[in-house]
Amino acid sequence: MKVSNITDVEKFFKVVDSCKGRVELVTGEGDRLNLKSQLTKYVSLATIFSNGEIPELELVASDAEDVEKLMDFMLNG
Repeated sequence: MKVSNITDVEKFFKVVDSCKGRVELVTGEGDRLNLKSQLTKYVSLATIFSNGEIPELELVASDAEDVEKLMDFMLNG
């Protein structure tokens, strides 16, 4: 799923952390990074979050309930 215009990065990661299964960021090169990993959050994504907003990401969630959580976040904040 593609997500865009995430302005509350902290809340976004709280939703990701609450997910049961894997939530992965798909990079432009096709690599998949585990967003529940602290290392990924602080090192791999530093450039994306440099201005405090996430313009667009492609995410893959392994659990249907997690997809619903992420969709709810995108629709309702």
